[in-house]
Amino acid sequence: MTVETILATAQSRGSELGLTYSGALTPSEAWAVRQSLPQAVIVDVRSAAEWQFVGVIPEAVRVELRAYPGMVPNAAFVSQLQQQVGTDKTVLFICRSGARSDEAARLAAEAGYAEVYNILEGFEGDRDAEQHRGRVNGWKAHGLPWIQG
Repeated sequence: MTVETILATAQSRGSELGLTYSGALTPSEAWAVRQSLPQAVIVDVRSAAEWQFVGVIPEAVRVELRAYPGMVPNAAFVSQLQQQVGTDKTVLFICRSGARSDEAARLAAEAGYAEVYNILEGFEGDRDAEQHRGRVNGWKAHGLPWIQG
């Protein structure tokens, strides 16, 4: 599948979901876009504690949307994003499950980023029957590259 086809699918998915930004990608689609599109940047918006204890995607830009403990909103999120990622980039946001990255994508689009995508399922994905993440779906469950932070 070409990058153009993947992005078109993500945009259609975004329209179906009523997103206010470019679209939504599965983890595997996001990895294919990152590998094939030089201007694509993955931005991990989880907390520093999650990066340290759960793992990270190599070469992903890290900007906390909310800080642990208490998941306090980062008032400087947009300015920190702008310092690390130009508005001309294709930005692929990821969090634990896809909720915070949706919020980050909305904020980025409002701040003038034109190509903004949420990575569905997130880094860890949904909980399994034993209430553990990382096995059912998400970046890790798909066997995509990650390292222990």
